[in-house]
Amino acid sequence: MPGENLSRDEARERAELLSVEGYDVSLDLRSAVGDAPDGPRTFRSLTTIRFRSARPGASTFADLIAPSVTSVTLNGRALDPAEVFDGSRIALDGLAEDNVLVVDAQCAYSRTGEGMHRFVDPEDGEVYLYTQYEPADSRRVFAGFEQPDLKARFVFEAQAPEGWTVWSNGAGGQEADGVWRFAPTEPISTYITCVVAGPYHYVTDSYTRTFDDGHKLEIPLGAMCRKGLARHFDADDVFLVTKQGLDFFHENFDFPYPFGKYDQAFVPEYNLGAMENPGLVTFREEYIYRGKVTQAAYERRANVILHEMAHMWFGDLVTMVWWDDLWLKESFADFMGSFSQAEATRFTNSWVTFANNRKAWAYRADQLPSTHPITADIRDLEDAKLNFDGITYAKGASVLKQLVAYVGRDAFLEGARRYFKRHAFGNTRLGDLLSVLEEVSGRDMATWSQSWLQTAGVNSLTPVATYDAGDRLTELAVVQEAAETHPELRPHRVAVGLYRNEAGALVRYARAEVDVEGPRTVVTELAGAERPDLILVNDDDLTYCKIRFDEGSLATLRAHLGDIGDPLARALCWSALWNLTRDALMPARDFVALVLAHAGRESDIGVLQMLHSWAQSAVVHYAAPGWREEGGRLLAEGALHELRLAEPGSQHQLTWARFFAATATTGADFQLLEGLLAGSAKIDGLDVDQELRWALLEPLAAHGIVDESAIDAELARDDTASGKRHQVRCLAARPSQAVKAQAWAQVVESDALSNALAEATISGFNQPSQRALTAPYAPKYFEVIERVWAERSIQIGMDIVKGLFPGLQDDEATLAATDEWLTAHEDAAPALRRLVLEARDDLARTLRGQACDAAAAAV
Repeated sequence: MPGENLSRDEARERAELLSVEGYDVSLDLRSAVGDAPDGPRTFRSLTTIRFRSARPGASTFADLIAPSVTSVTLNGRALDPAEVFDGSRIALDGLAEDNVLVVDAQCAYSRTGEGMHRFVDPEDGEVYLYTQYEPADSRRVFAGFEQPDLKARFVFEAQAPEGWTVWSNGAGGQEADGVWRFAPTEPISTYITCVVAGPYHYVTDSYTRTFDDGHKLEIPLGAMCRKGLARHFDADDVFLVTKQGLDFFHENFDFPYPFGKYDQAFVPEYNLGAMENPGLVTFREEYIYRGKVTQAAYERRANVILHEMAHMWFGDLVTMVWWDDLWLKESFADFMGSFSQAEATRFTNSWVTFANNRKAWAYRADQLPSTHPITADIRDLEDAKLNFDGITYAKGASVLKQLVAYVGRDAFLEGARRYFKRHAFGNTRLGDLLSVLEEVSGRDMATWSQSWLQTAGVNSLTPVATYDAGDRLTELAVVQEAAETHPELRPHRVAVGLYRNEAGALVRYARAEVDVEGPRTVVTELAGAERPDLILVNDDDLTYCKIRFDEGSLATLRAHLGDIGDPLARALCWSALWNLTRDALMPARDFVALVLAHAGRESDIGVLQMLHSWAQSAVVHYAAPGWREEGGRLLAEGALHELRLAEPGSQHQLTWARFFAATATTGADFQLLEGLLAGSAKIDGLDVDQELRWALLEPLAAHGIVDESAIDAELARDDTASGKRHQVRCLAARPSQAVKAQAWAQVVESDALSNALAEATISGFNQPSQRALTAPYAPKYFEVIERVWAERSIQIGMDIVKGLFPGLQDDEATLAATDEWLTAHEDAAPALRRLVLEARDDLARTLRGQACDAAAAAV
């Protein structure tokens, strides 16, 4: 892996030397089918690059990761591949002013989701291909200059097996000679080029828009998935959201979509949620739902569709110079995804989901030792890979949401319009965006940027109230605090809401907006208000902060949280309570009690699903070990109670059914799960479809209630790619030493599993009820991770290092072992150390939470 790295300094030097005019890439994908060869399965990649050098006679290198190179020709001069190719780079010397590089290579098909991924459908034996490159894996498919600021036009062509269809960024088709050829792209970066090929099921539509000047824009739309998923593919809804998004972005960006067609491919074994390849966006196929799901699932998919569409402007049209400014695309896409969703689609409560879900990701990431400013210091590609995190996405989007409140919506959108027009098809840095925002708003963006983009950490805001004898507020102040490690206090534009109980409902009766600056800010506008039952700082979620409560408000929430009528206010309170739990300021058992008391009344299904996840995490990680069993039993009892109360056939019923399966602990629980699977037990309105069957089966496997034959029988019912992943997870979940040894060996000692099956095996291996069974693997983990990191791709290395960290061995001994490894491996790859440091921090937080919970039990 280290030999495949690229540093920022190397990229800067190469960008100063080169400008790239264009690529012609020819791929022969006919080798994707047929008998497996003795060595790696490969395809021919023939690449011609036309580029200029600012200094004739200089030297540089091209990037390529391939098993073998047949020939390299520079300006007609043949170079010996044995001398110039080292496995990841092609050395080029004696450059002319104008250059032509031709590389003929045998590139490898991937099973890790990086480069040209090859998937064989177990259901029908069909082969499917797709590419995934970000940040730097196009070099696994064709030779190139793999950095975002060396943009060029690309022309792709491909030969494919008979009966296949091939897609790329540009429009194209199969010509008389059988070769698929595609139109030249606009100038784009290497990492957003794309090829998809195979017998995909393909559906078409179109989008038309007439502008004020009479000009008509027509965009061909396409959507595809594996043939085996065609019967589940609701392409009409995908196209609906797509058209709504195109309407929204055209109305607000004043820059017509510049990439011709708009295909969306739902592909198997995908590592990410999606990727913004212009003209050919790729998504994980799990967004095609095989069974009944809640509206939260459709909302999540719509958000991803819109997030990727926003990238067509933020990221594809205008691209960051280097990965330091990754936020210039990801923060904006995350923000615009929720913004457009709320204003243009049926998912009008998307800001509730953002507050409850996306910001939880940001709060966690911003309290890790690896937290970083939104504009990060990215030294190399390994750093870049790890920075697709909650800071770059969700915190950045939160800060942009505040920026809109700071400069105004109209100024923000006008700034975006100028940014696109000024830098179309180019590359930018932070200053380029700040300059247009200053132009349109008249605000000092340098000061704002210094506080919000160039410092790390999250502030806490706490209300402090005093009252007179008549129970009226004499003063309400907001106290701002910061962690010792990141002491920056920031300017916050916040709303402060006062709530009181009226006829059984908690309603807001007063609200004031205030600029919080420094350690203490008085909210003068609320002086004289009647005593509230609840003070909610950051009402309406205008800023990025952790919300704290005064004692009176906390008491109100314990008794009446479910009485808050406004879904956003309710979600903000839940989020704040979860942060208190993670920060060891609220015992885990208290959070569980709140969920059991109030979650049954939660109307927002996405919030309810988050509460289920948090409640499970509270019991598994933050509860005192002595209370863990009791906490699990209470969750299962509560889940079953709500399941039986839920409206038959409703999404709430489905959500509670899944939660009950996940928390089942007693013999009676397992008996009910078995009955639901066999059909001998019924819950009115609950459709036990195939996806739900697997959710019911996994806990039975993990607790040893069913054996391998039952799992294999379920696969026989569902002999599909999805069924295979579920089967692998269930097999690895069984409580057996032999099973754990086999799972460990399959993931750590072999690379035979695909990325998706490795992920499923890791998920099954880690079971909270099997702490003793997996304890022997804690020391083994520290023995192997440096070797794994050196031998595996970045993606698989990350999956193993994060997924197999012994976090369930939650004691001081594991913490000490982690510290010993970090001390003894100060020279390990920085990205590897970062992953271990983050896991260590999670473990330390777990132990603090358990101590808090144990102290509560002792009172």
